Amino acid sequence: MGTVVILGVFVADTAYRADRMPVMGETIMGTSFALGPGGKGSNQAVACARLGAETHFISSLGQDDFAKLALDTWAHAGVIPHVRRIADSYTGAAHIFIEEATGDNAIIIAPGAAALISPADVDAQADLIRGADVFVTQLEQPMDSAMRGLEIARAAGVTTVLNPAPAAALPDGMLALCDYITPNETECAAITGIAVTDVAEAQEACSALMEQGVSTPIITMGEQGAYLSGHGLVPAIKAGPVLETTGAGDAFNGAFAAALAEGKSAEHAVQYGCATAGISVTRAGTAPSMPTRAEVDAIL
Repeated sequence: MGTVVILGVFVADTAYRADRMPVMGETIMGTSFALGPGGKGSNQAVACARLGAETHFISSLGQDDFAKLALDTWAHAGVIPHVRRIADSYTGAAHIFIEEATGDNAIIIAPGAAALISPADVDAQADLIRGADVFVTQLEQPMDSAMRGLEIARAAGVTTVLNPAPAAALPDGMLALCDYITPNETECAAITGIAVTDVAEAQEACSALMEQGVSTPIITMGEQGAYLSGHGLVPAIKAGPVLETTGAGDAFNGAFAAALAEGKSAEHAVQYGCATAGISVTRAGTAPSMPTRAEVDAIL
C-alpha cells in the first residue's frame, strides 16, 4: 500500500460549541464540550493509516495523560509512532471554538513538547524518512525541523508534501524542496500575496508557487474542491450535511499522501483527498472521525 512518514504535532483538542464567540471579558454559555486527539500532523497520520498506508509519525510528547491519549489514538488507527518523551514539558493542547450554526471553527494551539522537536530529532529518524514513498510535514513544529525533514527526503528521492499550516513566513529554499504543497486560500495568500477565491486566481497563485520551486502546487478551496496545478479544479465531494469543518484539511492531506504512496496519479490522489475530507465534515466530534478506505472507495 506504500509507506508514508509524517513529521508533525499531536495536541489534545478541547472543543467548545456555542452560538457565537465571546468578546473579551465576556462569559457565555456553550452547548457542548468534548476532549479528543488532534494536531495537524497526528490527524493526517490517522487519516493516512485509515486509508491503508503504512504510516509512521515523528513527534514529541510529554509524560502525562494527554500523551496516553496520543498513543492510544495511534494504536487504534494503526499509526506507528517514533516519539521522544520529554518529562519536563507537557503534551500539546488546543482550544477549539465551534460555531453551532455553521460548524466553522477558531483554534488556539499550545504545542508543548512538540515545540521542542529539533533537527537532531529529525536526523535520528533519517533512515526512516529515506525509506518512505512519501514524506509529509506541516508548520506546527519548529520550522527548522520541518526544513530538515524535507531536505533528508528530497536528497533520498522521496516524494515530499508540505502542508504550510498554520500560515507562516517560509525560509528561503523551502519551497524548492517540495514536490507538492497544499495550502488553503488563506495560507496561499500568506505565501504568494494572491487572494484565491476562484479558479483563475488559483492558477495565478500556482504559477507564483512554481516560480519559487514547487513542482506541483495544490490549493484546497473548501466547498469548491481543490485546484491541482496542470489539471484544474477537482470538485469537492459532498457526503452529507456539514456538521464540523475541524480537520477537513488534515483529512485531505492524509488521504492524498496515502494515495500517492500506493502509486496513484496526482489527480486521483486529490480525488481521494476530497472524498476523505467530504466524509470527515459530516461527523461531529472533537477530532475528525476519519473514514476507512472502504468508505472512501464507496463514495468515489
